[in-house]
Amino acid sequence: MKQIRGKVGGLDVHRDGVVACTRVTMPDGEVEVAKGRFKTTQAGLAELTAFLMDAGVNTVAMEATGIYWRTVYYALEGLFEELWLCNAAHVKNVPGRKTDLSDAEWLADVAAHGMVRPSFVPPPDIRELRELTRYRKTQVDARAKEIQRLEKVLQDAGVKLTSVASTVWSVSSRAMIEAMIGGERDSVVLADMAKGVMRNKTDRLEEALESNFGAHHAILCRQVIDHLDFLDRSIATLSAEICERLVPFEPQVALLTSIPGISAATAQVIVAETGADMSRFPTAGHLCAWAGLAPASDESAGKKRPAGTRKGAPWLRRALVEAARAASRTKGSYYSAQYSRIARRRGPNKAAVAVAHSMLDTAWHLLSTGALYQDPGADYFERRHDPAIEAKRLQRRIEALGFAVTIEKKAA
Repeated sequence: MKQIRGKVGGLDVHRDGVVACTRVTMPDGEVEVAKGRFKTTQAGLAELTAFLMDAGVNTVAMEATGIYWRTVYYALEGLFEELWLCNAAHVKNVPGRKTDLSDAEWLADVAAHGMVRPSFVPPPDIRELRELTRYRKTQVDARAKEIQRLEKVLQDAGVKLTSVASTVWSVSSRAMIEAMIGGERDSVVLADMAKGVMRNKTDRLEEALESNFGAHHAILCRQVIDHLDFLDRSIATLSAEICERLVPFEPQVALLTSIPGISAATAQVIVAETGADMSRFPTAGHLCAWAGLAPASDESAGKKRPAGTRKGAPWLRRALVEAARAASRTKGSYYSAQYSRIARRRGPNKAAVAVAHSMLDTAWHLLSTGALYQDPGADYFERRHDPAIEAKRLQRRIEALGFAVTIEKKAA
């Protein structure tokens, strides 16, 4: 195989150490290989940097090993012409006499011959923003689990609050639960704490709040509510920090939020995961494939088998699928029509992924051109057909039912 790069370094990264191999092609064509082991402390990384620079390598390739690659990558960033982070599945060595040294040498070899492609690593400011948006999502998920846990405690106590109220966690529900924690057991008094439209359900609330709420239930509910308050404060703090860091990206966020179903929070995730720089992705298809929203391929012996979607960016994919489900409920929009057409034939989950693909495709074009989104409308799929051909098709269907029909063109 033709060699593309003559001075390459390969790094096999672990938690406490990194194994480095340099592969340098000399003017006479001979290949010189040098190997070494280094710690992942700052002092060890300084020795690693000196080792690579002394060898004169231009390209350094490393595997994406958990989060351990980050320390090494950040230490080498900007010091070499090319610094590659490679998918470990793409550089898997053949089984046999495997060692860390051979892994590093193999990585240098495949990089030198162009047998692997680097992964997308955003610039430092986007990486920091990405950490914030991802942690906020974990806090939101934790909050949802705590609300589910509160519902389990109330059900164990025989409190059938969600049989009447739409959710277990609202202003009215919290007031009633706080009162029960404080020792109130009279269902009439508790039901009278309802606010807003829930006051129309007082009779049903009185019956639902008759329970066996005990002291241990009060302790559990107190802990859950305190945790929910903490999570609310944490989410608010993270959101404020994210908004502050996104000030330079306000035009991009405005473009993304013009798409039905994409909220400000989802737009923030798209910016944090992609960097909002669409020049990194040659086409919209490249971006959708990178996000894991494009079909995978599985072909062997001339036969193609269903393979689902590609593996991609899980945080971006999840945010877009959630946005797609929201867009499917936006009446009169193109995405709601697309979702309905696909869901009838292939089910709601595949329809959501298809809509998410379309939304990300649209986002690529908006961020590339700077134009606001113009919705084609829910009747797009009907308008794209020739009216005369569609009329004849409908005429044939009506006649097949046993009716006679005459079609005349409407006067302008």
